Amino acid sequence: MNFPGNLHHLLDLSGQTALVSGGASGIGAASARLLALAGARIVLADVDAEGMSDTAARIIAGGGWCHTVPTDVRDMEACEAAARFCLESSGTPSILVNSAGLIVRQDSLELSEEAWDLALDVCLKGAWLLSRAVLPHMITAGKGSIVHIGSGWSLKGGPRAVSYCAAKGGLLNMTRAMAIDHGPQGIRVNCLCPGDTDTPLLWSEQQQLGQPLAEFRAEASHRPLGRMGTADDIARAVLFLCSPMASWISGTHLLVDGGGLA
Repeated sequence: MNFPGNLHHLLDLSGQTALVSGGASGIGAASARLLALAGARIVLADVDAEGMSDTAARIIAGGGWCHTVPTDVRDMEACEAAARFCLESSGTPSILVNSAGLIVRQDSLELSEEAWDLALDVCLKGAWLLSRAVLPHMITAGKGSIVHIGSGWSLKGGPRAVSYCAAKGGLLNMTRAMAIDHGPQGIRVNCLCPGDTDTPLLWSEQQQLGQPLAEFRAEASHRPLGRMGTADDIARAVLFLCSPMASWISGTHLLVDGGGLA
């Protein structure tokens, strides 16, 4: 079988710049590290300056290129500033990974208006704002890949997570709409939907629910492949969607959950 170039070429991101929100920890940090390993210049956008510094240090120690920009994705001006910083420090962003997120484990009666707004603002509005800030640069370049980090709960409901399910469900349909709008401009938009993944966000759920750790871990691991995911599992799927391997994939979702929703 003859491939155009070679297999390395199909995952090569050399010369590209990736802006990664939520890059201080978890899926965002793992994705940034792997994209850097594939050759991309990385700009991390997060409110956690210390966490971003740790991620950046690991990327640079591995021979990669990384800058950080403090960014509250709920704020339009902050997102626009992050896009400008990316352009000026590292080059036109051709990759955007919207990984910033949080979860509030409460049902509709428990949830306050403020907690609802926070979840929707970070998980859904933030992805739109950062995309809105980056899209003009991608349009000028005539190419780009945007990956929104959704959830298995983008596809189905979950208990005591009404704001998170609303935000992640909205993120999936926003993906489809953005792909339709910007496909003619050479921009691909996809939604990656992880199952339970061993990250600080998952363990914040355990603390909020007050569930015994062993019981929570067993539930998170209860799926055909017999374990919860790792941040690196999800990062590999991010790399695939950003790479030439996925050049004709847009407007869809990729479920990475060990068979949990099978």
